[in-house]
Amino acid sequence: MNKKVIAGIILSIILVYLSIKGVDVRNSLHNLKNINLFYVAVFIIIVVFVQFLRSYRWGLILSPFQKIKQISLFSVTSVGFLAIAAFPARMGELARPYLIAQKSGIKFSSALGTIIVERVLDGLSILAIAMIMLLLTDLPSWMIKSSIIFAIFTLAILLCIIFLILRREAALKFINLILSKLPGKLAHKLDGLIHHLIDGFSIITNVKILFYILFLSFFIWLINSLAIYTLFMAFSFSLPLIAAIVVMVVLLVGIAIPTAPGYIGNWHFACILGLSIFSMSRPDAFSFALVYHFLSIAIVVFLGLTFLPFNKISFADMIKRLNKVERDEEIKKA
Repeated sequence: MNKKVIAGIILSIILVYLSIKGVDVRNSLHNLKNINLFYVAVFIIIVVFVQFLRSYRWGLILSPFQKIKQISLFSVTSVGFLAIAAFPARMGELARPYLIAQKSGIKFSSALGTIIVERVLDGLSILAIAMIMLLLTDLPSWMIKSSIIFAIFTLAILLCIIFLILRREAALKFINLILSKLPGKLAHKLDGLIHHLIDGFSIITNVKILFYILFLSFFIWLINSLAIYTLFMAFSFSLPLIAAIVVMVVLLVGIAIPTAPGYIGNWHFACILGLSIFSMSRPDAFSFALVYHFLSIAIVVFLGLTFLPFNKISFADMIKRLNKVERDEEIKKA
């Protein structure tokens, strides 16, 4: 863990340097005075609405286990996203299943499986948006190749999930055969992850619910693109909506890389890279990245701190619960 944290911080420093290289930072900060605050306010409202939609969608995924009140879902989601931004190596992903297990009768392992479900659904939604994006605009070859690789990877995961749900026993036998060839520690962790994944997807075998959740996922990312486009208007950028979608996709890839807490460096570099596709000057792109990052993190911090007093969270206890899940899986196998 320490090695990952150190490597992440070093990578963040490198990306910060690449982001500000050739940019007059003082001039960029001075230009921020010209931002249209009305559109900034609209951006904030949209981002909070997206947070609400995420919590509502998670409630649907959790509903076969137990129906949770929306206020509790929003509270846990807000603190969970604060933990993701604050904890290194994306260990904050454990916060939501940990907190919801405290507030309900849902087991930590089952809640953990729903987070995996959520991530796969997000991947499918982003894939659909990326495919539309490729049809509507000319993009650099590196982005087209990356999108194709992402599409193949996502579809492969989807096919595996369908097989795991429909032929669980046969799939597990095949997987255990493969895992037996791997080092014991790695095989053990992968086995636990696979069980969580199967449990998570087993709860949405209802086709109507599945398509509704997929629609919500697609809608969430479209609204998120709209938020970015609204911020374009705050800067008076003459960019099409497709530019907002491109920035969002590049940014999602950028923040998937574990770096320093708060996505410092990779957020800014990804925004500048995405805007460069549309011939945006580095100073303007840097100014946008600076404000976009500040507002997004500020909203996460504000919502997280608002609901933190109602949610008891312990990083050490989260790790203990994760280790307990892994031990339980080992006992089941024995």
